[in-house]
Amino acid sequence: MAREEKPYRVYRGGRAKGKVPVANSRPGRQASTAAPKGGSKSPRPAEYRGPGARSSTRRPRWGRRIGIGVALLLVLLVVWGVASWFAFSSGVSDANKRLDPNAKLALASESGLLLSHPTTILMLGTDHAQVGGRTGDQHSDSIMLLRTDPSHHRLYYLSIPRDIQVPIPGSSTQKINAAFQLGGPALAIKTVRQFTGIDINHVIVVNFADFKDLINALGGITVDVPKPIRSNRFDCPYPTQARCDQWQGWRFHKGSQTMSGERALIYSRIRENMLDPTENDVTRGARQQTVMNAVASKFASPGVLAKMPFSGASLAKPLTTDLSSGQLVQIGWAKFRSSDAAAVHCRLGGDLGGNGTGSPSEDNPATIAMFLGKSAPQPPTDPFGPGCVIGHVLQ
Repeated sequence: MAREEKPYRVYRGGRAKGKVPVANSRPGRQASTAAPKGGSKSPRPAEYRGPGARSSTRRPRWGRRIGIGVALLLVLLVVWGVASWFAFSSGVSDANKRLDPNAKLALASESGLLLSHPTTILMLGTDHAQVGGRTGDQHSDSIMLLRTDPSHHRLYYLSIPRDIQVPIPGSSTQKINAAFQLGGPALAIKTVRQFTGIDINHVIVVNFADFKDLINALGGITVDVPKPIRSNRFDCPYPTQARCDQWQGWRFHKGSQTMSGERALIYSRIRENMLDPTENDVTRGARQQTVMNAVASKFASPGVLAKMPFSGASLAKPLTTDLSSGQLVQIGWAKFRSSDAAAVHCRLGGDLGGNGTGSPSEDNPATIAMFLGKSAPQPPTDPFGPGCVIGHVLQ
């Protein structure tokens, strides 16, 4: 008779003779009674993992990694914001120092923050080009009022033709752009306030000679040209008179196009379009509005914001203003909150036929009321007339 084989118990250190433990033979401990497939091997406890050291597999802690990544991103954003603020504030501080103290005295005080109260800003564009005998020219080539309306998230623009003849305080009646030549921004503020009856809270003077460098630093601007243009032969780009006599003038095709600082400056200066004799200095003011809006939009682009810590100081180089860094940021926020489709673009008019100068239009007060939001915008009725439109610049 064959000797009966005794079952073995399995331990980590090897095998030992003895009875196989019965399932649930001891309280609190369970053993597996299921025989392995094939039936040739002894049953093993369910928790057995084989001889040797146990290997433990840890799952990656993605939550901790994501949290660290978010924290690092927040730190970078804070550092970027602080660096941008100090760079921009440095440039604005220099712009404040360039403003004549008399100009600050000519401004009307505000009743609250720009974010919550309407404010009116006089924007003057000066051109000290070193060509065409304009080296000593201090006239304001561009005169525009900007009014913010925070309660309705809307911006109002009012262009004033530079050749309108108005009384200048302390002087005679002459073209309104002569006020800057005679008394700088302080006299320009007084003249515009007397002419329009609008209190002016702030002033920004833009030097067009540096303005082109600013546009180049921004990487150019996108301008939608409404019609083809061939200008008269001003600011000839060629060195000899013979070559300039053959030159036909500056050309701009119709449609959206990216302009460098030089091209944008030429575009804003064009007063006479040889392809459309109806254009005049009023049309020129519209082009300047378009360029200014394009620059303001480019300021808020992601690419420019990313470079702010490195170029913030230079961005304020063309400006002379009383506005602080915080106030400029508030104006930027007001523009961000407003809709271009809801912006109101206005212009004043006058008898500008013939030599281009003349007295103001009798309908200017009605347009000023539209600019102040006291009446609904109405478009001009003639090429030299005043009026307002919504959503696009007057051409």
